[in-house]
Amino acid sequence: MTTKAKQIFVNLPVKDLKRSIAFFTALGFEFNDQFTDENAACLIIGDQIYAMLLVHDFFRSFTKKDISNAAATTEVITALAVESREQVDQIVHKALEAGGKVSNDPQDHGFMYTWSFQDPDDHLWEVFYMNMNASQE
Repeated sequence: MTTKAKQIFVNLPVKDLKRSIAFFTALGFEFNDQFTDENAACLIIGDQIYAMLLVHDFFRSFTKKDISNAAATTEVITALAVESREQVDQIVHKALEAGGKVSNDPQDHGFMYTWSFQDPDDHLWEVFYMNMNASQE
């Protein structure tokens, strides 16, 4: 038997939940209202992929560890596969217009094109397009 999850929920601490909701809404994402309140917002990334944006006090209820300073250290890079190079650029441009920061410049590896940004809480997001046909040449 192999282990397979049905869904993924990435939990991210945020300082200002309303600001985070506005940021990701500006990128074109939606939220599941059923799991959104004053402490948390359920960001819908894909059919079975979600990020729970949790205010710091609520996030602390899930761990005994300190919340890392994402501006100074990196714990995770959330990578999102999209359908085209143009969509990579569109999402990152929207992120920058909404107050995000460039994490890395665009990188073209031939079979894969990536560009990264930081959200208002300095979490790292990499948006990439992979041409599977080109990767097998």
